[in-house]
Amino acid sequence: MQASTSHPETGREPVESPVVTGAAYGMLFVLGAVLGVVGGFAHAWYVGDVPVAAIAWLAVLFAVPFAMGRLLGGKLGAVLPAAGWMLVSFFLADKQAAGDLVIAGNTAGYWYLYGGMAAFVAAIVIAPSRGSWLLRH
Repeated sequence: MQASTSHPETGREPVESPVVTGAAYGMLFVLGAVLGVVGGFAHAWYVGDVPVAAIAWLAVLFAVPFAMGRLLGGKLGAVLPAAGWMLVSFFLADKQAAGDLVIAGNTAGYWYLYGGMAAFVAAIVIAPSRGSWLLRH
């Protein structure tokens, strides 16, 4: 038997504000952007010829959207960190006006960019799709 989650005085279920929902989803986009910046600068560590940091980032880039999708109970929770990461990462992989780029076209860069996209797709596909826990009433 489940306990009632209704308010004791009014007897109604609590309803989350759309502002709270929007803020939560906005922060997921920002989380993805932060992952893109940090990963862009930290993906190129090698042990011998193996880009271990880029490969380790693949686990992070799978775990974050999968966990956020499960936490929020929907695929949008998994899509938004991916969108933030992709926006920042592809900007960092593009040649800038001064000729510099952060994510180079080498083994580590390819593992990080293409492997990261594959990790995001896998996380989004297996994320649950039950609707947001913030919107349930």
